[in-house]
Amino acid sequence: MQTLRRTLYLQAAVWSIVGVALAAVPRFVLAMVFGQSRLVGDAWIRVIGIQAFGLALFMVLVGHRIQDSWWWSWAFAIVTSGVAAVALLNAAFGLAPGDSSALWWLFGGLTVVFAFGLLYGLYQASGEQPIP
Repeated sequence: MQTLRRTLYLQAAVWSIVGVALAAVPRFVLAMVFGQSRLVGDAWIRVIGIQAFGLALFMVLVGHRIQDSWWWSWAFAIVTSGVAAVALLNAAFGLAPGDSSALWWLFGGLTVVFAFGLLYGLYQASGEQPIP
């Protein structure tokens, strides 16, 4: 359960920072940090930032009650795996000419690490305590 709890807390910290940044200063994050030239409306990016922050809060909630609700982490594993796939596919095939791919690869790699951490933690947790 410790691996799962640590992964949830670490991922929640990262997602909350990214979520607040996207909600507060979306153009700066996408244009200056990620080097993206094609930007969608700020409202959509802000919504995603707020959702990332909300997801982080749920990760902390599950982390606090990990003994009773460890299996809820499957939702985070599915979301994280999907985000990793989108980020890596975008880095490989979806960027406009001249757009920077370095941070997309970093973001994709980081989410792959989180996905593996969650899946490994779920594997360990399932051995310690079966699903109720």
